[in-house]
Amino acid sequence: MGVHKQSVSFTDAAFDFARELVESGEYPNVSAAVSGELARAKAARDKERTLFEAEVQRRLALPLDQWEPLGGPDRLTTDARAHLAARAKPGGVSR
Repeated sequence: MGVHKQSVSFTDAAFDFARELVESGEYPNVSAAVSGELARAKAARDKERTLFEAEVQRRLALPLDQWEPLGGPDRLTTDARAHLAARAKPGGVSR
């Protein structure tokens, strides 16, 4: 496993969290804490992706009579278009 030195910046909250992980003995230093938590995040994302792919494959394997009709192609974007139109109006939906 190679090691790459990189200078990075953290918010106070992120750095405090990394330090807490070191102080609790979970990691020997901040660098290891950041690397370890990135590895955990990657593993979680990989698991999510695997579960999602399995669910898509399960649904694709369903007989056609169990599929729900979507309607015409126009219907696929109707809700999104209405939402975007509402946002474009003064006083529209805000984030």
